[in-house]
Amino acid sequence: MNTIAPAPAIKKLPPGKRALGIFLGLLGGSVTNVALGYAGFSYYSRQTKFVPYDGSDPDLSTPVFRKHNPAGNKPICIDHAVKTIPLDKLKTRDTRELTTGFCRGVWSGLGFAYQRRWLEKRYRALEGREGMLWERSELAGSRYEVGTRIADHFEVVEHTDDKVIVRCGDSPLVTEPRASDGLFSMEVTKDEEKGTATFHLKSVFVNTTPEGKGMEPLPWHFQFAHRWYTKLWMETATRKLLK
Repeated sequence: MNTIAPAPAIKKLPPGKRALGIFLGLLGGSVTNVALGYAGFSYYSRQTKFVPYDGSDPDLSTPVFRKHNPAGNKPICIDHAVKTIPLDKLKTRDTRELTTGFCRGVWSGLGFAYQRRWLEKRYRALEGREGMLWERSELAGSRYEVGTRIADHFEVVEHTDDKVIVRCGDSPLVTEPRASDGLFSMEVTKDEEKGTATFHLKSVFVNTTPEGKGMEPLPWHFQFAHRWYTKLWMETATRKLLK
């Protein structure tokens, strides 16, 4: 006697329900991948924190900020990321070398790689871009003196022992106030007693034209994305400074 029960009949779903099932399966897989990516990057960048920073900060009253925002328009996006590293884990303790090395890491690292290639495809062949930094090797070796121009989108406007500030938002060839404008600062502060160095990335985006007076902040999703981009820059830059 055959005691094996017959296989259960498989009931076919209508096409509409099958399509819905496929869609939900793909959506579930996508959500899972996004969640895993989010968790992975959160762990990778866990040492980078954001600290309070707004339009009332003394930074925005310095000569370099007043020069590039003469109307005093309010920022439409502003943030300040920090990461602290023990000095004994770094290749050097010299503040200026740390600052320059940090700057080199930002521009030659993975964080800027995609944007650099995109800018290169669009603008490198245009007239007046010949003396700018485009190659990764150039970005990794530059001293970033005042006037250095990067990928037709950034220009060094201040370089001291503990700070490099670049203007961003448009081509350096556009010197007047811009609808898309801003300053991006890479800074290093040391605490000899604690034996640490803290790295700072400060971003201030402003519409510096007369029409930019009273502009509302950018939508939350832009600000959220920019913070994640900032974290990526911080991590890829500081890891180049480790022994």
